[in-house]
Amino acid sequence: MARGDARRGRGLVALTFCLLAARGELLSPQETTVELSCGVGPLQVILASEQTVVLDCSLGAAAPGPPTRVTWSKDGDSLLEHDNLHLLPNGSLWLSQPRAPDDSKEAVPEAMGVIEGSYSCLAHGPLGVVASQIAVVKLATLADFSLHPEAQTVEENGTARFECQIEGLPAPTITWEKDQVTLSEEPRLITLPNGVLQILDVQESDRGSYRCVATNSAHQRFSQEALLSVARRGSLESPRGQDVVIVAAPENTTVVSGQSVVMECVASADPTPLVSWVRQDGKPISTDVIMLGRTNLLIASAQPRHSGVYVCRANKPRTRDFATAAAELRVLAAPAILQAPEALSRTRASTARFVCRASGEPRPALRWLHDGAPLRPNGRVKVQGGGGSLVITQIGLQDAGYYQCVAENSAGTACATAPLAVVVREGLPSAPTRVTARPLSSSSVLVAWQRPELHSEQIIGFSLHYQKARGMDNVEYQFAVNNDTTELQVRDLEPNTDYEFYVVAYSQLGASRTSTPALVHTLDDVPSAAPQLSLSSPNPLDIRVAWLPLPPSLSNGQVVKYKIEYSLGKEDQIFSTEVPGNETQLTLNLLQPNKVYRVRISAGTGAGFGAPSQWMQHRTPSVHNQSHVPFAPTELKVQARMESLVVSWQPPPHPTQISGYKLYWREVGAEEEANGDRPPGGRGDQAWDVGPIRLKKKVKQYELTQLVPGRLYEVKLVAFNKHEDGYAAVWKGKTEKAPMPDLPIQRGPPLPPAHVHAESNSSTSIWLRWKKPDFTTVKIVNYTVRFSPWGLRNASLVTYYTSSGEDILIGGLKPFTKYEFAVQSHGVDVDGPFGSVVERSTLPDRPSTPPSDLRLSPLTPSTVRLHWCPPTEPNGEIVEYLILYSNNHTQPEHQWTLLTTEGNIFSAEVHGLESDTRYFFKMGARTEVGPGPFSHLQDVITLQEKLSDSLDMHSVTGIIVGVCLGLLCLLACMCAGLRRSPHREALPGLSSTATTGNPTLYSRARLGPPSPPAAHELESLVHPRPQDWSPPPSDMEDRAEVHSLIGGSVCDGRGHSKRKISWGQPLGPSWAGTWAGCELPQVGPRPALTRALLPPAGTGQTLLLQALVYDAIKGNGRKKSPPACRNQVEAEVIVHSDFSASKGNPDLHLQDLEPEDPLPSEAPDLISGVGDPGQGTEWLDRELGGCKQAATGPDRLTCLPEAASASCSYPGQPHEALEEVPGNSCQPKAPYPVGASPGLPSSSA
Repeated sequence: MARGDARRGRGLVALTFCLLAARGELLSPQETTVELSCGVGPLQVILASEQTVVLDCSLGAAAPGPPTRVTWSKDGDSLLEHDNLHLLPNGSLWLSQPRAPDDSKEAVPEAMGVIEGSYSCLAHGPLGVVASQIAVVKLATLADFSLHPEAQTVEENGTARFECQIEGLPAPTITWEKDQVTLSEEPRLITLPNGVLQILDVQESDRGSYRCVATNSAHQRFSQEALLSVARRGSLESPRGQDVVIVAAPENTTVVSGQSVVMECVASADPTPLVSWVRQDGKPISTDVIMLGRTNLLIASAQPRHSGVYVCRANKPRTRDFATAAAELRVLAAPAILQAPEALSRTRASTARFVCRASGEPRPALRWLHDGAPLRPNGRVKVQGGGGSLVITQIGLQDAGYYQCVAENSAGTACATAPLAVVVREGLPSAPTRVTARPLSSSSVLVAWQRPELHSEQIIGFSLHYQKARGMDNVEYQFAVNNDTTELQVRDLEPNTDYEFYVVAYSQLGASRTSTPALVHTLDDVPSAAPQLSLSSPNPLDIRVAWLPLPPSLSNGQVVKYKIEYSLGKEDQIFSTEVPGNETQLTLNLLQPNKVYRVRISAGTGAGFGAPSQWMQHRTPSVHNQSHVPFAPTELKVQARMESLVVSWQPPPHPTQISGYKLYWREVGAEEEANGDRPPGGRGDQAWDVGPIRLKKKVKQYELTQLVPGRLYEVKLVAFNKHEDGYAAVWKGKTEKAPMPDLPIQRGPPLPPAHVHAESNSSTSIWLRWKKPDFTTVKIVNYTVRFSPWGLRNASLVTYYTSSGEDILIGGLKPFTKYEFAVQSHGVDVDGPFGSVVERSTLPDRPSTPPSDLRLSPLTPSTVRLHWCPPTEPNGEIVEYLILYSNNHTQPEHQWTLLTTEGNIFSAEVHGLESDTRYFFKMGARTEVGPGPFSHLQDVITLQEKLSDSLDMHSVTGIIVGVCLGLLCLLACMCAGLRRSPHREALPGLSSTATTGNPTLYSRARLGPPSPPAAHELESLVHPRPQDWSPPPSDMEDRAEVHSLIGGSVCDGRGHSKRKISWGQPLGPSWAGTWAGCELPQVGPRPALTRALLPPAGTGQTLLLQALVYDAIKGNGRKKSPPACRNQVEAEVIVHSDFSASKGNPDLHLQDLEPEDPLPSEAPDLISGVGDPGQGTEWLDRELGGCKQAATGPDRLTCLPEAASASCSYPGQPHEALEEVPGNSCQPKAPYPVGASPGLPSSSA
């Protein structure tokens, strides 16, 4: 498939030997030479019909001139010559493709298996052998189309898309024909390399038959024709306004660096959607990426920086309808040698180091070749630094030759060669002779040799070298020996182990060749440990003893026998028996039931028995109640490892009677291990560290993990049924010790630890683990761990810990913080360098602090804006902010209103509040772990409503009409009262003299007895009634109206401007005595009439007039759209009355005053004989001025997104109180006092 071939390109160099002319015409056959050496590969050679190629093998840059000899291989095997493949006299390889019998250009199927394959060569030079890269030879082919274009009908101005797929080598060139004529080049006609034809803005002239033409050096093929029909716009059954549909989405693509990539995206909708591209990671698309046509993305030369996920977005114009499709582009980079190894020349017994560095995507792996063969590390030859460094010590003549560094990844290979020349000077001594090694014991060997035959008198000393003869990556050790010594006893060797020894002689001129190695096998020793033992009882009279063979590292030779000792309880009489070394179990017979026995075992080699195991106690089953107590599991075996125990067993007798198993284990303490005392492992849990671990009856193996190497553990396994637990099978043994070889020689400081790994443990701790250095001859004593916050340059905050183990838990860290760690190795009186830095972040936690710099500002009577900054210690990514508010800060938190915003929002508006009300706010933040603490309370007072803002011409007209009606009603009531009174002249409260200072008032003669000097005539306003009189039902509405005038509330919020009644002079005696007898029903629910509903004394005419005026205002305000609280009355009414007090000015004035502080909420006592003018003023002001807002709906929160980076000081910076300035940024200012709101009076004001 053409598209697949474009993605698959493996090689960096593709050699095509049948060239195509610009118009597809083939050139005449030619012979081409390809050079194979250590370089970039693999080479891809495509051999066309009648083409020949010569593969030439060379040493490349390793050495000048041609190789002395060439060896060829095909697919890793030796090469067989035939007519189309044979060797030339100069060592080159000649290849050709046989011609088909029918003179066609296609390859002969029989020739494909003979010619195709991977070819490589070995070039022999003066210093050694160089291996070439691989050349992959394939024959040119062109298969049939796997996908043909399909017929379609497209509306005018639409987009047509044809696609074809075909496979071929080399990748065929795709062209398109219309009516068997090659398409002309037009901007509307877009041909993609993957075999796609796009026709934009389809016209009637585009109608016709289209076919795909694929051409390469092997053949030319035509696809089936597909008819394109063009329909009138809107004629197809695709309703206008259909959803956006991506017809051709981009596909995941993998290419090699340097290849071209086309990411296709075709969308359909009406009208034609607009297509755009973005990267999913948010990075900008490179400037060298262009649009091909209107919707396709073209990368002419893909590079690793182009890798990523690309998202195609198709949006319908002037709508919010869109569709997206994504595809990943992965650009591979073949390896490139950044630092090639350098040619070296060394004398014998010296050290050589080659360094190689390579780059690539994915990261290439490095391997080394010596004289064309893979290099096998040993005691002298070590590969370090992940393969980038090759170190050869004690160089000999056998080390000379060509060393090749080969870097490989999925995109290809790269190679670099460096020669190593070993210089041999004249006059050097010859190698020591007759080197022998004789074992003295299981841990020592006596090595002897004779002096060299040549230049022996010039010798100044010898060096003895040895290492294990078996295994890989063995460490080589050496001793320096004086000139007068020809033997040395080597100690501290391992028993039953093969060693290899050789000797080198030194003179003033240099070192001799190495001697012939001597092999020796150390003697056996007694086993260093006892076998792991397990006990079980198949019946009340027997104990089955089972054990595992000792590993070679513990047996110290071949185990030839075992000795089992046992006794009853702690009796002095001990019975013993021996079994051959090939046995692994023994049954002790004729024992007593329900008794505790002690058992132990020891292993023996030819050197004798080793130390026995610890005594293990076991109780035999009882002969009673056998039907209910399961026997112990049989064949309990435990395989001990360094950090785990693998426990395996077999079911006990009568396995159908058990329900499962219970497994226990514990670590045996040092004191108990020394004394050997332990309660019998019978029935019962006892003091076990872990257990019971319940297992199903079908389970026969379990692994205990996370153990400590070299520790003694005890394992107990019991079977249980529905009634009780059975008898136990017990095992006791040690885990394997961690390898810590006692190295006899120290060379320089120890290397840093290897495989350092950090793992987050919690929000305040991190586990750090490492391994002993891979290559070191220094005994490691302990380690030093250095850590600090990532990127910190303050040395005073760097912390050091010491650890004798290979892990450490570092605590006391900050949550969600990145730290960097380094570990240092310490030998005896010598310290190594710190290793490479490892980075790790602690886990997130709840925020430690609340959001900072919370500020409140009222916007409207029902809206408050909040602005804040992130917490100074977020301890993670803030996912949500929590806002709590209430108008009563004494309420418990669950009764407060809770609002939430996203973690990237730093300003919000709270709606639906009551006007002129103090609200208390506090905020918290939440991470993925949970919420943090809330901030201190802050309060804010919402703005007051302005009733005048909502008055219009209709409201003013209503006020005037209402005032007039009220005055008429008042005059009518006064006239009616005067007519009903037979003794008006005797009315109390009428002065016989004119009031001075007010000529508009008239005086009346006092005909009756004098009344109290300041009394009003209540009877003139209220009809007298007996004390037991009850109003008729018809009067209920009137009384309700009166109450609405006096005690009703107007709006949902207190007005901004408070009203006061200025009284000309103190009022006379109260006339509320008669008024108090009236019942004033209210609209809605009727609570009992209280004194708070009654007017204060001395407010008769003015109160009634004010009520009438207010009722007109309220009635007019109800006609307005809500909220009605926006209406505010501003009026001044002066009432002249002929009723006056005996003293002072009776004028009553309603005046507009400036807003002032809220008045007390308690109503004055209205039943007292004489009212206080101040109380009356406050009561009237409160009754007319405000009431609480009725809830119109749930509170709403409006979030105001801001740029977090420009808004607040983030953690890590000194925290100050911030002030909001234009741009919603946080600037330092003086902090506000706790509980205060900026710009508003405090709660105590």
